[in-house]
Amino acid sequence: MRVLLLGGAGFIGLHLARRLRADGHDVTVVDDFSRGRRDRALAELAVEVRSADLTDPAAYAAIERGWDQIHMLAAVVGVRNVESEPARVIRVNTLALMHLLDWIGPDDRLFFASTSEAYAGGVSAGLVPVPTPESVPLVIEDVGSPRYTYAISKLLGEAAVLHAARATGFEAVIGRFHNVYGPRMGADHVIPELSLRAARGEDPFTLYGADQSRAFCYVDDAVEAVLRLMATPAAAGRIVHIGNDAETGIGDLAKLVLRVAGVTPAIRHVPAPAGSVARRCPDLTLLRELTGFEPRVALEEGVRRTYEWYRESWTP
Repeated sequence: MRVLLLGGAGFIGLHLARRLRADGHDVTVVDDFSRGRRDRALAELAVEVRSADLTDPAAYAAIERGWDQIHMLAAVVGVRNVESEPARVIRVNTLALMHLLDWIGPDDRLFFASTSEAYAGGVSAGLVPVPTPESVPLVIEDVGSPRYTYAISKLLGEAAVLHAARATGFEAVIGRFHNVYGPRMGADHVIPELSLRAARGEDPFTLYGADQSRAFCYVDDAVEAVLRLMATPAAAGRIVHIGNDAETGIGDLAKLVLRVAGVTPAIRHVPAPAGSVARRCPDLTLLRELTGFEPRVALEEGVRRTYEWYRESWTP
């Protein structure tokens, strides 16, 4: 196949590109490198890399046609960006997608990366169950709150993709990623952040929100789910969870990271950051029914791989 990865130099994009190349496909990566990195990992993939600002429609005008798959992964992400630059989050995430939808053709097949943040408001308000299916109502508690801007941009994106696909005729799959982790994802996420502090020997070790829980999905499993969905005709027009449904407490996660790191610091418990959702875990029934997917990488193995990468390879 010929595959176009928009935002392909970022975390999930890099791992997806690596898998596609391993499977023998031709890959072109387009990125503005505001978050994605021109590092050795990207250089070693033997993919075509183009630098472009996808909020500019001219970027799409320069892209040729004839792709077997298009993956829209480009977005401003991360809690710090959401809190500090909420207007930029909405602008970039919306414009990049809307210009893509103006450019895309009726014969294309699109994957749009969305987020489990869509459920944060409903979970916090006690209106939706955990594990959470795709069918629950979606709640934005405060449209003026910076913390909701990423979810808002992605929900707008979902609606735009679904309606554009119906109007134009292209096929689209929307994947809501749930706590995907692994090497090269940056430092502003819980597993890398815990890993880096453990590797530095922090003692006492500050632990935020030990009573909260998440269901963590190793990036190789997430990539497998994406590829299965894109190969499944029945997934077209569907919104599907991508993740792991083995829920883990943050306190237990920290103990695992410290054990992998081989350190035993005193632990200083502090509350979770304001606005952080207490639980997050996807119901994977639809993903299983459509693709037969099962997560393969256990949390301990994934944490070990991630810790070792950050200890040996991380540079800010």
